[in-house]
Amino acid sequence: MITAFVMLTAQPGLVKPLAERLLEVPGIGEVYSVSGPFDLVAIARVKRHEDLADLVTDHIAHLEGILRTETLIAFRAYSKRDLGLMWDVGS
Repeated sequence: MITAFVMLTAQPGLVKPLAERLLEVPGIGEVYSVSGPFDLVAIARVKRHEDLADLVTDHIAHLEGILRTETLIAFRAYSKRDLGLMWDVGS
Protein backbone atom coordinates (compact mmCIF):
# COMPACT_ATOMS: atom_id res chain seq x y z
CA MET A 1 0.00 0.00 0.00
CA ILE A 2 1.32 3.43 -0.95
CA THR A 3 0.60 6.30 1.41
CA ALA A 4 0.86 9.87 0.21
CA PHE A 5 0.22 13.29 1.70
CA VAL A 6 -1.45 15.65 -0.74
CA MET A 7 -1.08 19.25 0.37
CA LEU A 8 -3.61 21.64 -1.12
CA THR A 9 -4.03 25.37 -1.43
CA ALA A 10 -7.70 26.29 -1.55
CA GLN A 11 -9.57 29.30 -2.78
CA PRO A 12 -10.51 31.48 0.23
CA GLY A 13 -13.79 30.45 1.80
CA LEU A 14 -13.79 26.95 0.29
CA VAL A 15 -11.63 25.02 2.76
CA LYS A 16 -14.47 23.22 4.55
CA PRO A 17 -16.50 22.34 1.42
CA LEU A 18 -13.33 21.07 -0.29
CA ALA A 19 -12.39 18.96 2.72
CA GLU A 20 -15.83 17.37 2.68
CA ARG A 21 -15.65 16.79 -1.09
CA LEU A 22 -12.19 15.24 -0.82
CA LEU A 23 -13.52 12.67 1.67
CA GLU A 24 -15.85 11.43 -1.08
CA VAL A 25 -12.92 10.67 -3.40
CA PRO A 26 -11.96 6.96 -3.36
CA GLY A 27 -8.43 6.60 -2.00
CA ILE A 28 -8.65 9.56 0.39
CA GLY A 29 -8.95 8.39 3.99
CA GLU A 30 -8.50 11.58 5.95
CA VAL A 31 -8.37 15.31 5.36
CA TYR A 32 -6.92 17.86 7.76
CA SER A 33 -7.15 21.63 7.74
CA VAL A 34 -3.69 22.97 8.59
CA SER A 35 -1.77 26.17 9.15
CA GLY A 36 1.19 27.25 7.06
CA PRO A 37 1.60 27.51 3.30
CA PHE A 38 -1.19 24.97 2.62
CA ASP A 39 -4.84 24.92 3.67
CA LEU A 40 -5.55 21.17 3.59
CA VAL A 41 -3.64 17.90 3.78
CA ALA A 42 -5.33 14.81 2.36
CA ILE A 43 -4.04 11.36 3.27
CA ALA A 44 -4.17 9.07 0.23
CA ARG A 45 -3.71 5.32 0.27
CA VAL A 46 -3.50 3.47 -3.05
CA LYS A 47 -2.11 0.20 -4.36
CA ARG A 48 0.09 1.49 -7.18
CA HIS A 49 1.97 4.66 -8.11
CA GLU A 50 -0.16 4.88 -11.24
CA ASP A 51 -3.26 4.96 -9.01
CA LEU A 52 -1.76 7.88 -7.09
CA ALA A 53 -1.03 9.75 -10.30
CA ASP A 54 -4.64 9.29 -11.43
CA LEU A 55 -6.01 10.21 -8.02
CA VAL A 56 -4.10 13.49 -7.80
CA THR A 57 -4.28 14.64 -11.41
CA ASP A 58 -7.74 13.37 -12.39
CA HIS A 59 -9.74 13.43 -9.16
CA ILE A 60 -8.20 16.06 -6.88
CA ALA A 61 -6.39 18.79 -8.82
CA HIS A 62 -9.43 19.55 -10.97
CA LEU A 63 -11.85 20.08 -8.09
CA GLU A 64 -13.28 23.57 -8.19
CA GLY A 65 -11.55 25.76 -5.62
CA ILE A 66 -8.21 23.95 -5.53
CA LEU A 67 -5.48 26.34 -6.58
CA ARG A 68 -2.38 24.18 -6.06
CA THR A 69 -1.34 20.69 -4.97
CA GLU A 70 1.92 19.21 -3.79
CA THR A 71 2.28 15.51 -3.06
CA LEU A 72 4.67 13.70 -0.73
CA ILE A 73 5.00 9.92 -0.97
CA ALA A 74 5.72 8.12 2.31
CA PHE A 75 8.58 5.62 2.26
CA ARG A 76 8.19 4.14 5.73
CA ALA A 77 5.90 4.69 8.75
CA TYR A 78 7.28 5.19 12.23
CA SER A 79 4.79 5.09 15.07
CA LYS A 80 4.38 4.20 18.71
CA ARG A 81 1.16 2.44 17.71
CA ASP A 82 0.73 -0.46 15.35
CA LEU A 83 -0.64 1.35 12.30
CA GLY A 84 -1.74 -1.94 10.78
CA LEU A 85 -4.14 -2.55 13.66
CA MET A 86 -5.63 0.93 13.28
CA TRP A 87 -6.74 0.11 9.73
CA ASP A 88 -7.66 -3.53 10.30
CA VAL A 89 -11.39 -4.03 9.86
CA GLY A 90 -11.25 -7.68 10.82
CA SER A 91 -11.38 -10.88 8.85
